[in-house]
Amino acid sequence: MVRDIRHFIDGAAFDGASGRFGDVFDPNTGQVQARVQLATTAEVDRAVQAAQNAFDGWASTNPQRRARVMFDFKRLVEARMDELAELLSSEHGKVIADSRGDIQRGLEVIEFACGIPHALKGEYTQGAGPGIDVYSMRQPLGVVAGITPFNFPGMIPMWMFGVAIAVGNTFVLKPSERDPSLPVRLAELMLEAGAPNGVLNVVHGDKTAVDAILTHPLVHAVSFVGSSDIAHYVYQTGAANHKRVQAMGGAKNHGIVLPDADMAQVVKDLTGAAFGSAGERCMALPVVVPVGKKTADELRERLVAEIPSLKVGVSTDSEAHYGPVVTQTHKDRVLGWIEKGVQEGAELVVDGRDFSLQGHEKGYFIGPSLFDHVTADMSAYREEIFGPVLQIVRAETFEEALALPSNHQYGNGVAIFTQNGRAARDFAARVNVGMVGINVPIPVPVAYHTFGGWKRSAFGDINQHGMEGVRFWTKTKTVTARWPDSALEHSDSSFVIPTMR
Repeated sequence: MVRDIRHFIDGAAFDGASGRFGDVFDPNTGQVQARVQLATTAEVDRAVQAAQNAFDGWASTNPQRRARVMFDFKRLVEARMDELAELLSSEHGKVIADSRGDIQRGLEVIEFACGIPHALKGEYTQGAGPGIDVYSMRQPLGVVAGITPFNFPGMIPMWMFGVAIAVGNTFVLKPSERDPSLPVRLAELMLEAGAPNGVLNVVHGDKTAVDAILTHPLVHAVSFVGSSDIAHYVYQTGAANHKRVQAMGGAKNHGIVLPDADMAQVVKDLTGAAFGSAGERCMALPVVVPVGKKTADELRERLVAEIPSLKVGVSTDSEAHYGPVVTQTHKDRVLGWIEKGVQEGAELVVDGRDFSLQGHEKGYFIGPSLFDHVTADMSAYREEIFGPVLQIVRAETFEEALALPSNHQYGNGVAIFTQNGRAARDFAARVNVGMVGINVPIPVPVAYHTFGGWKRSAFGDINQHGMEGVRFWTKTKTVTARWPDSALEHSDSSFVIPTMR
């Protein structure tokens, strides 16, 4: 029996009336396991109205009490970690250990949100002028929304709604229709943690729901993560409808390997970063740039020896390094990019296209693939593949290696592997990319710092989580106050701009 996944609006499951559904597959078997309701504009409006009705009461709740809800939500999620990870893996396909990591990275932002009373403190200047004090306060925006991708159905929603709700907003979440069950479960747990009805709502859908969010007059800010073309559309449409927007797009992260790098560690780091979660990470490392022929030849030899040790298995296999990709459509897309790389003249050193898992032949599995002699003019290099594919792009010099990620259309993350501190420092300062790892293959910042790329990897000027998240989900009000010593004191009218001289 195929189950229905419903919306979660105003503190309860809600049956939509669109009559439209999306299939939710088990990536391990290729079978449909559920169908998810796809919202109409009216159903999005219902969620927004529920959030609007809840806003005044939630915004006036003092920050300590909102923080206590975050504490209780964190405790509830941790207590159900195994259940939630299994639910995530059943729809996404990533192995359960990776799903736990997905949820844990989201919880780290919730931990940050538990300190929201401190993060909301404003500035104060006593005596800015004669008898004048100036102070600022951060206030919530109102109803805000998040549109999240399939690859991190736990982490990215918590990145968004954790900070947004903690500062006093109410939230409408539109998760990916490919793996929608976990976001609903998180909303249920937020309610159980003490958030009032309507504070966190979940509507499922496709472009109809997205457009309804982007154009709704009561939605004041939208956060998005997905492909760059859609991120650009979300940014333009949201901004045209007077919303604050942060839209995170695609990536093509590079790993620069200098000749002095610890090659054994580099190979371990690369295989995990390139093939973990079947490469379905915006912070995956799908391009490695060895500097010099000797470095490239040694790296290739070591990778060819290491890749056969990787185990591809079902999500529940505790020994598997990664599982299937999310859908047949996505599998076909990745296989198409591998074929495109071959056609463009890259050398396919390890071919994972014919991989099949015994007993799960209809699952969406792809073996690890390795290309060498990839060049910057190839479309398979320029575009995001988002699968278990690693490309070697050889560079002769440090400057040539530095130029590759700097000139690429995407600028999400980059890593450099070296034992030379001066070279690493110079690289980090000069590379035209938003997040840099030094001997760290996936440089996702900790929750109290901030996440965000450059160029076509991000649209908007404020990043996710950390204090940047607090700034994005709030507006600043500045108060200039004067309290005369006596009600009888008066000053002459002034027709010039006031100063504090």
